[in-house]
Amino acid sequence: MGASRSSGTTDALGPDEGAEGTGEPVCPEPSASAGGDCGSPGAGAPAAGSGAELLAALLDGMDAALCAFDAGGAVTHWNREAERILGWSAQEAVGRTGFAGWAVRRADAHEVQGRLMSAMDAPGRQVHEFALLRKDGSRVLVRTQSARVLGADGKPAGVYCAFSEVHAQIDLERAIALSEALLEDASWGVVLVDVDLRPTVVNAYASRALGGGRTTLLGRPLGELVVQGVEELEAALQHVLAEGAPGAPAEFWVTLRTAEGERRRCWRSGFLRLASPLAEEPVPLGVGWLFRDVTAAKLAQQEADRLRFRTSQLHRAARAAAECEDPMEAVTSLLDFALAGFADHVLLDLTPGGLTAGELTEGERLVRTAATPSDAPGPCLLVAGGSIPVRYGPGHPALQAVERIGSVRTSAGTGEAGGAAWAAERRWPRDAAHALCTVLRSRGRTLGVLTFLRAANRSAFERPDTAYAETVAARVAAAADLARAVGGGPGE
Repeated sequence: MGASRSSGTTDALGPDEGAEGTGEPVCPEPSASAGGDCGSPGAGAPAAGSGAELLAALLDGMDAALCAFDAGGAVTHWNREAERILGWSAQEAVGRTGFAGWAVRRADAHEVQGRLMSAMDAPGRQVHEFALLRKDGSRVLVRTQSARVLGADGKPAGVYCAFSEVHAQIDLERAIALSEALLEDASWGVVLVDVDLRPTVVNAYASRALGGGRTTLLGRPLGELVVQGVEELEAALQHVLAEGAPGAPAEFWVTLRTAEGERRRCWRSGFLRLASPLAEEPVPLGVGWLFRDVTAAKLAQQEADRLRFRTSQLHRAARAAAECEDPMEAVTSLLDFALAGFADHVLLDLTPGGLTAGELTEGERLVRTAATPSDAPGPCLLVAGGSIPVRYGPGHPALQAVERIGSVRTSAGTGEAGGAAWAAERRWPRDAAHALCTVLRSRGRTLGVLTFLRAANRSAFERPDTAYAETVAARVAAAADLARAVGGGPGE
């Protein structure tokens, strides 16, 4: 907002003459903490001429509209911002007595003048709101802060009044209130990051999400807080600094290091580039990063998508199996549909005909009946040249599944290189690192074991995977039992 002209604006109540023309400077009321007064000479004090120019320059650069009155109510100062708001120039305003008839309606002039000049009789600042007139006749609601001006003798010599449009003041107050709310109790995480990508301000939500205190997180590299995913996050922050904020929120999966261990989270994030409002050209101050933890919603969405896909696969598998004349062809068709998106390998081991589960675990071997290729992805095929017995050792997961009449999940240890030795010991393909063995049951009998295998680059089998595998096993068992019933099936 503006300031007064250098010429003609400090003539009535300037720094070089008092209210009564005594030649003594007029100064604002000193604060309780200030030492001395503005009329006392001091080291480095500007000369009288330079003081007038300095005062005019200061008024010219103020961000608030300012006017001043002498003890008689005559306007002595009028800066550029006052001219911008009301349209009256300094030459037109300085020297007028009060606002009556030009800057305020005559009906309101007495009340407005009385409220402004009442500041001469009270210490401190007074805040008022009233309507002023622009030069074009329109009205504007302003908020004023007025305080008395003391002369060299310590007596009130006038009043200065700073004012601004109410809507501008309210906008400022709203902006301050919004920033304080965001940085305190917002339901989103808010982090202000400097140009070195280090947090400078962290609100309560963000401190909980990042697993630290609001002060302990400040100034630390993000790599100390985020174990995985920090590269993508820092790349997004650097892009915002260079190019500006993206048009839509982005989602980042990160792994955090906490006192309880590592945990994986999904953050839906938005970014704002922060620039200094005081610079002539936009100078980046950093990035405002707003985010919300949407891990639960994303996991629920993924689970719903997974369930929808698996249900669709089971439906398609059932229809394809119904068209197979050979029950064992229906078995391989079922396994091909089940394998998609679920596992890398599948093995079908059936019991010799007529054996019970107890007889099997006491030494009889399972017979490999169908499998996917061990060296490359491919369809599940019946073993060529006859069924081959497999030499599973005691405690093998497949035998455990038979003994429990249920499912067994297992994974290679982290110390075994690629799980190759672990897989070879269990007579599985060398790239297997996670296994799920489920028993085949039909008409109250154990028919064999179905084994699904995943490579090391995939996650281990979980409880929802077990439920899906058991559903597939029930259909495979029914088809294998039918093959035995009609004769010529495996083990007969």
